[in-house]
Amino acid sequence: MTHLDYMPELAAVPAEDGPQGRGDFEKVRPLPRISIHAFCETEGLAKTMERCAQDRRMARVNTRINSGGILAAANMYAGSSTPNLLILETKADPSTLIEDLGQLAEVCDPDTRVVMIGHINDVTLYRELIRNGVSEYIVAPVSMADIIGVISTIFVDPDSEPLGRSIAFIGAKGGVGSSTLAHNCAWNISNLFSSETILCDLDLAFGTANLNFNNDPPQGIAEAVFSPERLDEVFLDRLLTKCSEHLSMLAAPSMLDRTYDFSGDAFMPIIDLIQRNAPVSIYDLPHAWNEWTRKVLCQVDEIVITATPDLANLRNTKNLFDTLKKLRPNDRLPILVLNQVGMTKRPEIAPDVFCEPLGIEPVAIIGFDAQLFGDAANSGLMIAETSARSPVAESLSQLAHVVTGRAEVKKRKKVGLAGLMSKLSRK
Repeated sequence: MTHLDYMPELAAVPAEDGPQGRGDFEKVRPLPRISIHAFCETEGLAKTMERCAQDRRMARVNTRINSGGILAAANMYAGSSTPNLLILETKADPSTLIEDLGQLAEVCDPDTRVVMIGHINDVTLYRELIRNGVSEYIVAPVSMADIIGVISTIFVDPDSEPLGRSIAFIGAKGGVGSSTLAHNCAWNISNLFSSETILCDLDLAFGTANLNFNNDPPQGIAEAVFSPERLDEVFLDRLLTKCSEHLSMLAAPSMLDRTYDFSGDAFMPIIDLIQRNAPVSIYDLPHAWNEWTRKVLCQVDEIVITATPDLANLRNTKNLFDTLKKLRPNDRLPILVLNQVGMTKRPEIAPDVFCEPLGIEPVAIIGFDAQLFGDAANSGLMIAETSARSPVAESLSQLAHVVTGRAEVKKRKKVGLAGLMSKLSRK
């Protein structure tokens, strides 16, 4: 259900004295863009959580305080996604507590972490909770320093793994709609799962994220990549543009006042910083193959390749799959989306035939709908905002579930490749 990140000795800590001491607490860094839901059974913890939410270190945290305990949380999330962190207060005895956690585990997203605040000082209970995936168990009463300190240890500890899941979108050819899918996927993730998401438009010369979100900020990704010595959380906050409640954007420039030739590692500091400050980051790559695009594709957690069903796209997609498999031998294959399928009077390769050389099923086959995509682009809206019940919107929702690990990618059994591969070999 959760991740284990922090295992200090169990002890009851008086509310007035945090575990780190006042001096250490003042050194706690600001928390990243995460969502935290607290379920409080006592008024004392509710007031403490309110104080935490007002602290400067949690300025970027989306906090929600609820009444009730573990079962209240299980009921709430039976029909919705869980946040990055759940803080649960309980007065239950050990046997009831473990049973209640089992009900919560059935509705809890796999990447959600849990901190328990209990009223029983019992080392055996502590160890049992840790075995069940709870990140930390603290004995009440707790102070603001206790709570922020534990959250910081889980999400800010420099020795811990990066917080965020990074996803890169790239097209097998130019004009296949990779950027449109990247922008819609970022919006869907932030909207469907209430997850703080950062979209980075890495096509600095001709990026369209600012147009698709009807926003033209004066600063964005260019300032970040050309000023690596200034990169920190404060500078990142200054460059980000808010697109919706949970979505921020690093937009590409709107002018061609300079060229954009980068070294191979140019974007690595930005990716590393964003991964430590947001649960999900989406990178919209241009259709290009150079040292920096190769490095970005090697660095991210997930890759989505968009293609249209013709021979050139098949060749390029196969080359990308083969190359990335060598560059990322311990990662799963990229995700494939077939876009613009069924365009009138255009000869196409059937999706089944297209996927045979790749050995996978496409996550989505998106039909050609010039009216829908055109209306959305011209209005500065996402597909789900334009036509929420359309098949395209449903496909984009499924894509959001897959890239965030909430749904599985189907694998395809390899069969004979004959005809098409012989054509490719002659090209």
